[in-house]
Amino acid sequence: MSLDVVVVPLKSFASAKQRLREGGIEHVSELAERLAIGVLRACAPRHVIVLSDSDDATTFARANGVGVWTSDHPGLNNAVQGSYQALGSQYDRFIVVHGDLVAPDGLGAFEPGPGVTIVADHHGQGTNVLVLPTGLDFTFGYGPSSAHHHQREAQRLGLDWQLLTDSPWQFDIDEPADLDRARKAFEGAKGPLKSQFPEGNIETTS
Repeated sequence: MSLDVVVVPLKSFASAKQRLREGGIEHVSELAERLAIGVLRACAPRHVIVLSDSDDATTFARANGVGVWTSDHPGLNNAVQGSYQALGSQYDRFIVVHGDLVAPDGLGAFEPGPGVTIVADHHGQGTNVLVLPTGLDFTFGYGPSSAHHHQREAQRLGLDWQLLTDSPWQFDIDEPADLDRARKAFEGAKGPLKSQFPEGNIETTS
């Protein structure tokens, strides 16, 4: 059985989700914290570490019983890259999960295939969940078209990969339209949306 670590990057809740704030959404800090709590709980029983340089996010992580890795590097990609290198000797598999997923159920139980697993956002461009073995010369590339960047990295390294484009984990909250989209997507849902790794439109290669 692989020894996994789940890394959840978090910004300060006081300044997170600027597009929501600019769009007139109220109580954004509370929303960001509520989403993050859902993600942390859904990742159990895997070992979870919050990646942040924010005092309130690290306090939040410790209050919720998870570890903290403080980045000395500015920017998400540098922070994730640094944590990947620092934690690689302790774990077999490295899982990066965004802290704003609407329906994170199943993150603690799913068993990804070999190589690299990429869960794209609802645009099919971003990377909401990324799973890869440790110890690789893998370069993280969060930002526009990150899902395709991570796919190309897997190909460059000769790894098996799968790109999941129709998962409940595709829904995150970045802008006001995401709130409406999430409500419509899960309207009428009862109980946990998924207890196992969700099926969806999967592109794969070996």
